[in-house]
Amino acid sequence: MRSIGDLRTAAAGLPHSRETFPFDATTLVFKVGGKMYALTNILADPPGLSVKVAPERGEELRAEYDAIQPGFHLNKRHWATVTLDGTVPDALLRELLAGSHALVVRGMTRAERAELGLS
Repeated sequence: MRSIGDLRTAAAGLPHSRETFPFDATTLVFKVGGKMYALTNILADPPGLSVKVAPERGEELRAEYDAIQPGFHLNKRHWATVTLDGTVPDALLRELLAGSHALVVRGMTRAERAELGLS
């Protein structure tokens, strides 16, 4: 995944994923149940993708990949920003996007998950 189009396609495949621009016209935010799970600047070159991660997983990823840094303008412990420069495998990027989605869903109340039809 190296383009915004690739990100949009991957996010669209996740249950109840929605695209929004709540901050400005260039920050694309992916949400599930109204809660943010990923974001990117659509004009950045190369683009970056910020995702939620478990703190220990974020540390491991940052140690392994130069393109993965603490979340830019986000809680550095719970978010990671990946520069989409081709050095992080696509499979890992898809895993991080899906994992971020799952972390947000897991943090929802039972009622919120039920309303979306998620378990």
